[in-house]
Amino acid sequence: MADRRRVNGPVGATLPPVFAAEKAEDLRSVKRFRSRPANLIRKQYLKTGVTPSASGSAYLEVETSSKTGLSGLKLSCSVHGPRSLPKSSPFSPHIILSTHVKFAPFATRQRRGHLRDATERDLGIHLETALRGAIIADRWPKSGVDIIVSIIEGDQDREASKAHGGETWDLMNVLSGCVTVASAALADAGIDCVDTVAGGVAALVVDGSGGSQPVVVIDPVPSEHDKILAACCIAYLPTRDEVTNLWFKGNLDASDTERYTELVEMGIRASKNANRVLVECLNETVRQT
Repeated sequence: MADRRRVNGPVGATLPPVFAAEKAEDLRSVKRFRSRPANLIRKQYLKTGVTPSASGSAYLEVETSSKTGLSGLKLSCSVHGPRSLPKSSPFSPHIILSTHVKFAPFATRQRRGHLRDATERDLGIHLETALRGAIIADRWPKSGVDIIVSIIEGDQDREASKAHGGETWDLMNVLSGCVTVASAALADAGIDCVDTVAGGVAALVVDGSGGSQPVVVIDPVPSEHDKILAACCIAYLPTRDEVTNLWFKGNLDASDTERYTELVEMGIRASKNANRVLVECLNETVRQT
């Protein structure tokens, strides 16, 4: 007798399609150019109030390039709190900030597990540092707030990112998006901040032959450049002109201070562009209410 409570599969056995993987040499031979100017970020879509059950929430989506096959960036953030700490917790004169960053299992080229790995914990620490400098913590003593960022789709070319060695640089774009979407969610939750913090990325890249001079661009995409020498991710408060978090990675001569300064200045420019999107989103939310 057949089990009526179970959804049975088809009678005929089927085999899933199997696609041949491309070689790394073939992926490196694919030439992709940056169509945007060096000082222009990709288009962004930001929306608040996407999770009704949370105190505040926001959704961020970065433009997807159909010409290069990039997957783009999709982030969702929810804020829970402020709420009272348990009675067993020690007294705190300021708010306790807890950040949680997690990739969806299908967000990147390599499938993620359900438990947070070292990369996700590092992103959470960077995010907490960036937001702690913006929140007015002494407004909520003996309270805590949880900020949860879900990375629905990572900023990665799933076919060529590994061949180009760009998986490390993709994390900087992810962190800058986490800072921006978390700032919008905090504003939606009504948590007082000294300013709206936004993230930006600048990179020193090399395009063309080996003799070409490296240039600094903002909002870099690894698969659009031949090589990335160094990059920095900055969380910036435009009104107060303060940097709350700075993450630098790459190989540069320690004596080349001009390159370091140029990377930081371009990163600040990228964060200012993202901050304009953030402020416009918050103003639109106010007009609708």
